[in-house]
Order: sequence, then structure tokens, then C-alpha cells
Amino acid sequence: MMSELSRLTIAEARDRLRKAEITAVELAEACLSEIEAAEPLNAFVTTTAEKALDQARAADARLRAGDAPAMCGIPVGVKDLFCTEGVRSQAASFILNGFLPPYESTVTRQLWESGAVMLGKLNMDEFAMGSSNETSVYGPAVNPWRRQGDDTALTPGGSSGGSAAAVAAGLCLAATGTDTGGSIRQPAAFTGIVGLKPTYGRCSRWGIIAFASSLDQAGPMTRTVRDAAIMLGAMAGHDPMDSTSADVPVPDFEAALTGDIRGKRIGIPREYRMDGMPAEIEALWQKGAEMLRDAGAEVVDISLPHTKYALPAYYVIAPAEASSNLARYDGVRYGHRAKLGPGDGVTEMYEKTRAEGFGAEVKRRVMIGTYVLSAGFYDAYYNRARKVRALIKRDFDQVFDAGIDAILTPTTPSSAFPIGAMADADPVQMYLNDVFTVTVNLAGLPGISVPAGLDAAGLPLGLQLIGRPWAEGDLLNVAGVIEKAAAFEAAPQVWWRS
Repeated sequence: MMSELSRLTIAEARDRLRKAEITAVELAEACLSEIEAAEPLNAFVTTTAEKALDQARAADARLRAGDAPAMCGIPVGVKDLFCTEGVRSQAASFILNGFLPPYESTVTRQLWESGAVMLGKLNMDEFAMGSSNETSVYGPAVNPWRRQGDDTALTPGGSSGGSAAAVAAGLCLAATGTDTGGSIRQPAAFTGIVGLKPTYGRCSRWGIIAFASSLDQAGPMTRTVRDAAIMLGAMAGHDPMDSTSADVPVPDFEAALTGDIRGKRIGIPREYRMDGMPAEIEALWQKGAEMLRDAGAEVVDISLPHTKYALPAYYVIAPAEASSNLARYDGVRYGHRAKLGPGDGVTEMYEKTRAEGFGAEVKRRVMIGTYVLSAGFYDAYYNRARKVRALIKRDFDQVFDAGIDAILTPTTPSSAFPIGAMADADPVQMYLNDVFTVTVNLAGLPGISVPAGLDAAGLPLGLQLIGRPWAEGDLLNVAGVIEKAAAFEAAPQVWWRS
């Protein structure tokens, strides 16, 4: 029997905690027991039971004293990319084996200060490089959903695959994710949950292990739009430790959920209609547009002409930044160091450590990134990609300046695929999973995936909404309308408990 407590939304748990119907300790214990029973999902890679119960007791004391922010007593999982003081944080990479940070990331520190409870660290693609959680040193996380009548293990998406699987399976009430090219929104769509990528600079990147610094952004992964609004409020805010963190006020995102979108103008970009798009995805997209029309919004065809260049531009810029960021992993100060042979010097130590420490996908991206930044190719590739990025951002600016409030697209080109299905495919096939999501990161905009239906095999499908910069409140409000109209209440069958 699955614990009823671990299936609560943040909003439900908050209300029951404040009414003293349940305690934070009971909530934490319920989640810890679910985590223990869900080993086949491989979602949690480190469990911090002692820390969770200590934080839960402190949260109960705050609740009794009447000093309880919205996240007080809420048990959450933390993607392994966030540094957590004294708790293993290795970005799912062997090169950071045994790394125990002596500091706390700003986002997680803010969550703990707001009373949230840390259950442990969640599986992910190595250094957040991947769309299926198969590049992890811990092995892949497994999607709690299965196709009807089929026991094939499916991917929960990536890179925040462990976060998505844990929330969908009821192991935690919410989780942190990071999104560099769709890594919150794509796994959210594959697992039937809500995933929000805020505007670039809304949440501090300090203490989050870097992949591509101009694209990475932390965000909440939750069961409902309301929960995403509540959790974002605790995660967001200006941080002097991060030079890219924006000094803009953090509004009450939950208060923005009025459900009234009359007169809003929603754009449908014609460039997102792709050759070979599955009929189910196209039908869901049409249904989403109808839901918004029925709620009083005006649905308008728009053009984002540089969309077709987004994927190639992203796969030049992201590896270039990764090759620069990952140069710090050299075996000198922390993490793994290779055993050296007689006569080996510092160069051999770097080479052997990086060869042993990085997985195949990380090596591929570091090599691509180093190549596009090299003297003869910098202008041909990197500078050209930066110019394309500016054009993609300009496309969005022009659409929003013309009075569009939000843009509706599919989140992914398919539902979850089997683990290993892409193993022998051209890597570009895997990269195509990000085709609807990367533009949002290149332009620094907020985007959200909302579960909106099931495909013929009974797997969840998501719709994506893209918002104006800093307008997460408005974006969440439109997402709430889709959530209410879609009334997605399906849940995975519990097959992982023995």
C-alpha cells in the first residue's frame, strides 16, 4: 500500500501541517519509507534520513510557533547537480567521486531556510548532459510509467530524470531540477508532472555544478502548477554570489493563479509544426489551443523564423561552455585522481584522470566544445552560433512586443521511449528530443510543461507554455488553466514495490 502522505501536493501538505492534522516528521518518514521501497526506480542515489528527520523536527517547532513559510515541513529531493554541505554531490560523474561540498548552494540553502526537508540526492545525466538519464555513473533512473501491457523499462527523460521519476512515483512531494536545453520540461512531460524553467537569472546558479553557464537555470518539479508557484517563491531571489542573478523582486507567484485569462493572446508558432510529428502530439497541441480559447484567450498564429537554427546553435554554444567549465576537473584538488605510472608527470595525470573520470557523452561534448573554440574555428562556429542566438531572442522579443502574452507548443516530439532505444543511434537522434525546448534557454525565457493527456500506449504527454521574461506569475496562471481543463489525474501503476 502506497503512503497517502507521500502523494500529497505541497499545497495540501502545507494546509494539513498548519492545521496540525499531520506533522513534518510523519511526512518525512512516509517519504523515506517510499524511497526505500522504490529501489528499482534508481531515482534517489543518496538518502539523508537523519538530516531529513532533524529538519522535520525543526519544521514542526516552527509550525507550532506559528512561524511557518509555505515550504515549511515539505519533503523534497535535490538533483545531484546542487552542492549540499557535507552530502555527496557528484553530478552523477565518476570524476567527482566522493566529493563532499563544504558549502550549500544558494537555492537549497533558501529551501532549508524556508523550512523544507531534504530527503536526499537524485539521479541525473552526467554533468546534466543527456536527454534520457542514461549517462549517469549511477546507472539510469527508470520511469515509473509503463506502456499498457508492456513491462519494458522506459526513460524518465533527462537530465533531471531522477527528480521527475521521484515526484511522479510519490517518493517526495517535489524536487529541484536544472534546465539547460529542456532538462526540467522534457522529463516532466515524460512522467506526467509539472516542470518550470524560470527566466534566466531568476534563481541563483551559485553552488550548482556548471554545465553551460549562459543557459543553466534551476527550477521546481512538482505535481501541480500551484506547487510550482509555491516552490519557485522559495527558490528565487537575487544573490550577490552569482553575477548573473537578477536583482528583480520576487512576486507572490501563488497569488497570480487567478484562473482568469480572458483577453490574453496566446501564440502558436508555425515553425514548431515539424515533418513527421506524431498525430497524437499534433492533436494534443490543437486541444491545448481549444482549452485556452474556451477560457477566453485569443489564439494567434505567429512566426519564430530562426527556430530551425536553434538546435545546431545550442549544440555549438552548450559544448563550448561545457569544455570551459569542465576544465577545472583535473584530479588535483578534489574528486577522482588516476593512478600514475613511473615517469608520469602532471600532463599524464590530467589525461588519465579525465579519461577515467568522464563518461562517453561528456567526452564527446567537451571535444566538440574545444574544437569550436579553437583558433581556426572560433568565428566559423562559436561566433556564428552566438549571432544566431541573438536572432532567436529577437524573434521572441518581436512576438511579445506585438502583444503576445504566452506561446503554446508541445513539450516533446514523443512520449517516453525505452531505456537503451537510442544506444546505437546517431547522437543527433537523442539531441532531437530537445527540439521544442532549447529555444527557451537560448532566449533566457521562462517555460513550463504541464501534463495534458495520454498517448495510445497510456503514457503521459505534456504541453509547453513559453512566457515573457520575468512574467512567471502570468505564465503559471495560463498553465493553471490548461491543467484545470485537461484534468490530468492519471498516475503510474505501482510495479516497483516488491
